[in-house]
Amino acid sequence: MAPSPPGLDPDQLHQLEDFLKDWLRHCGRTQADLRRALRASSIRMPALLQELQRTVQQAGLSGLADRLCGIEGEWQHGMLPAGTPAPADDLAQLDLLLREIRDEAA
Repeated sequence: MAPSPPGLDPDQLHQLEDFLKDWLRHCGRTQADLRRALRASSIRMPALLQELQRTVQQAGLSGLADRLCGIEGEWQHGMLPAGTPAPADDLAQLDLLLREIRDEAA
């Protein structure tokens, strides 16, 4: 059995937290929306990060990017908050993140 990939270090967790805050603001979403999408135990950022840390440990950074892209896709095709226009470029921000992760892994 292959060992599971290591999790994120504290600096990476801080960068992920900053990214999540910007992403949620850009999407017009809240931490509660992200909690529902992740099925996390709480809307508090440490609980959200813990859930995403588990994703990294199980599937690596590309798994994290895939999961976040999937969540944004659900939000795009689901109901947007009232009065929120759909973003002009679907998944652009997460696609950029996924590309950066893949470039770093290569």
